[in-house]
Amino acid sequence: MSNSQPQGQQPLPSSVLARVRTIDLAQPLQWLRRAWHDFTRCAGISAFHGVVMALTGALMLLLAHDRFWFMAGAFSGFLLVAPILATSLYALSRALERGEPIGMAIVLKTWLNWQDGQFKSWGNGHWRLLQFGVLLAAAGTAWVLLSAALITVLAPVTITSPKDFIEHVVLARQGFLFELWLALGGVLVAPIFASTVITIPLLLDRQVSIRVAVATSWQVVLVNPIAMALWGALIMLLTLMGFATVLLGLVLVVPLLGHASWHAYRDLLDVSALPGREQR
Repeated sequence: MSNSQPQGQQPLPSSVLARVRTIDLAQPLQWLRRAWHDFTRCAGISAFHGVVMALTGALMLLLAHDRFWFMAGAFSGFLLVAPILATSLYALSRALERGEPIGMAIVLKTWLNWQDGQFKSWGNGHWRLLQFGVLLAAAGTAWVLLSAALITVLAPVTITSPKDFIEHVVLARQGFLFELWLALGGVLVAPIFASTVITIPLLLDRQVSIRVAVATSWQVVLVNPIAMALWGALIMLLTLMGFATVLLGLVLVVPLLGHASWHAYRDLLDVSALPGREQR
């Protein structure tokens, strides 16, 4: 399919959904294997992303200290906004796939549209990624507010620290507050995961609207529900491991999940009918 068009005109976001492929249950493990291969080929730049995320997490924990809801918000926000923050990792995997040179130039182009020694004006693709990031941040804020309201209303004491939460919510002998809290989280997180599983790589790679990208992401989950559930569980498990290692594990976890998400996008979708974002 030709991407040519009159000079000076921006291609319109496609309203056509990409063709969704059916994958094997074990395919998410293959994404991690390929992600490791990508990591070894651009370890310095990939690890830089992980270091930035780990340092950001450490700063948030330092600021939160004994402010439990700020800490909860920081963790929730990380899980929800991380797909956007990993955008340049997707770009690195795409460059490796294309056999293009790897360097910080790719990162600068992805985030700042720095090309040929100067900042160039953002196109629609950059603005769509920013808009989707704002939507994810809003979803994270809504979850923290709902969670805080639920615990504040139903907890037997005022929850102000992680110790209070564990003692009076997680280990409470009466009531089902913790189970209700988990159920509420599941109700909110599941649609967010379905809306983001391949959305950002698709927005990075192709000229599509946010609405079409999100609809395509939902279609991916509906076609491969079990494999996507496994992928979501792996993301959660690896992220928890990253936090459990005093954030040091994020130096590796963040790049792995970022590169793996690009391979998930490539395996799950046939985008050959969609116009490329980069007009060559």
